[in-house]
Amino acid sequence: MSTPLKNLFFQPDFFNELVAEIKKVYPAFDGDGYLSTVFDENWESLELKARMIHGARSLHDFLPENYTEALAILVPISEKFTGFDAIMFCQYVEEFGLEHFEASMRALEITTVDASAEGAIRPFIIRYPERAMQQMLDWTKHENEHVRRLASEGCRPLLPWNIRLNQFVKDPTPILPILETLKADDSLYVRKSVANNLNDLSKNHPDLVLDIAERWYGDNDHTNWIVKHALRTLLKKGNQHALSIFGFGDVDDVTVSNLTVIPDPIVIGDDLFFSFDLLLKADQTKKLRLEYAIHYVKANGKRSKKVFQISEREVTPNTSHTIKSKQSFRNMTTRKHYPGQHKIEILVNGISKAQAAFMVTE
Repeated sequence: MSTPLKNLFFQPDFFNELVAEIKKVYPAFDGDGYLSTVFDENWESLELKARMIHGARSLHDFLPENYTEALAILVPISEKFTGFDAIMFCQYVEEFGLEHFEASMRALEITTVDASAEGAIRPFIIRYPERAMQQMLDWTKHENEHVRRLASEGCRPLLPWNIRLNQFVKDPTPILPILETLKADDSLYVRKSVANNLNDLSKNHPDLVLDIAERWYGDNDHTNWIVKHALRTLLKKGNQHALSIFGFGDVDDVTVSNLTVIPDPIVIGDDLFFSFDLLLKADQTKKLRLEYAIHYVKANGKRSKKVFQISEREVTPNTSHTIKSKQSFRNMTTRKHYPGQHKIEILVNGISKAQAAFMVTE
C-alpha cells in the first residue's frame, strides 16, 4: 500500500528548517511557539491540504502583523524550498493577502517558481477579475516558464482540487487572450497547461474549443501537440468534428469481427485479454483511431463507461488485421472493481463496431 501524501509532505524536518530560515532574517520569531501551534492535538487527524492551511495560518500569529512586512520575511526564504512543501508560502498569500493585490501578485510571481501558485491566485481572480486577468496576461511574456504556466493554470475553470472559477465556466472569453499568447510556447510545461485549460473549456463550450482547434491546428508542432491533448475528452466521446481535425473520417467501410475475451469469467486482480479482426473494404488506406470501452459495474449495480485508446494507425485496405490488447482488473486508488456482468465495446473513429459481455468475479 502506498504511503499517504500527508505523511510525505509538511513533516517535522520541513517545519524545523522553516523556523531556522525565518530566525535568520527575523530573530524575534518564536520558533518553539510556532511548532507547538502547528503540531497541536488535531495535527494527526488533518489531511494534506488541511495541514498546509494550518501551517500557513499558524505563521500569521508569529510574524509581524503588517502583511507586507511579513512578506518581506517569507518571500526571500521561500526560494530555499521546493516542491509541494513550498506551496505553503503561496497558501500564506492566499490566506492573508486578498486586501493587498499588488504586493500579493509580486509575491506569487516569485513563490510560484519553486512551488505552484495556481490555487493561491484563484481568490484574487474572483475578487479582482479584470486586474488579475491583466496580470496573468502580462505573465505570459515572463522569461520564467513557471510564471508563464501560472498565467494559464491559474485560470483553468475546472482545476482539480481547487476552487471552480464559475465565471469562466459560464463565459471563458477572458481566458482566450492568455491561451492565444501561449499556444506555441517553447516549454512543454506551459503547453500542457494550455491544453488542460482548453480541455476544461471543452466540457462546457465544445464548439468554441473546436473552432480554436480548427484555427490552430497546422500552425506548428507545438500548437499541434496542444490541440491533440486539448481535445482528448471530445475524442474519447467520439466527437466527429474533433476526430475530423486529425483526419479520422467515416468508417462505414470498416468491419470488426471475431471479438474474443479471455478469460471469461475474469477474477478481480487479473488481466483481461481480448482480440478482434479489423477489415477495411476500400480502395486506399485510411487513418483509424482504435479504442475500446469497458462498461464497468459500479457498487450500486449500474454501469459506468470508460474509454481506453489502443492505437492510431494507417490501415491497408482489403486485408484482415488482428488486433490484440489487454486491460487490468486490479483494484487501484482511482478504480475499484465489482463483480457482475461487464461489457467491452470496440470503437473505430468513435463509432461502436462490436461488443461482448463477460463476467467479473471475486
